[in-house]
Amino acid sequence: MKLDLVLRELHRAETALAKDLRKASDRHHAEHEIHHLARDLAGWSAAHVRDIARAGRAHGLDLAEDVPGPGPLEPLRTALSELSGRRPEPGLVLLADLRRLHRRAAGVSLDWELLAQAAQAARDRELEELASSCHPRTLRQLKWTNAMLKVLSPQILTS
Repeated sequence: MKLDLVLRELHRAETALAKDLRKASDRHHAEHEIHHLARDLAGWSAAHVRDIARAGRAHGLDLAEDVPGPGPLEPLRTALSELSGRRPEPGLVLLADLRRLHRRAAGVSLDWELLAQAAQAARDRELEELASSCHPRTLRQLKWTNAMLKVLSPQILTS
């Protein structure tokens, strides 16, 4: 069986999503809704990473339970966000970040679907339950990015 491959890829993808959400949160510190919600959603992905790592042990994997912390550029991103919060260009940066987050969340969602299907075929109840509990949160992340793109893009792109 190749469930270990699916778990490894899902772990990598969730880790990347958590890191990207944190970066977007830091970069758009002046946009309070984006900042706080992206931080909360990053926490969901970090929890998924822990759950995947724990489930991976049953499949011979040694995956990290923690998402690496912010790098040395975090204070700089926050400062730049506050300095440029009133200029129109940050809106384009925000749209680019939301598009990137949307694509990343869509990939993670697909990976959860693959895990669910493989777990069902292998009759692995633990992995089925993992996918059933985590995938809905990823779908909510995806819906959030989509909604923010719909709300913000008209204003940003026509001003």
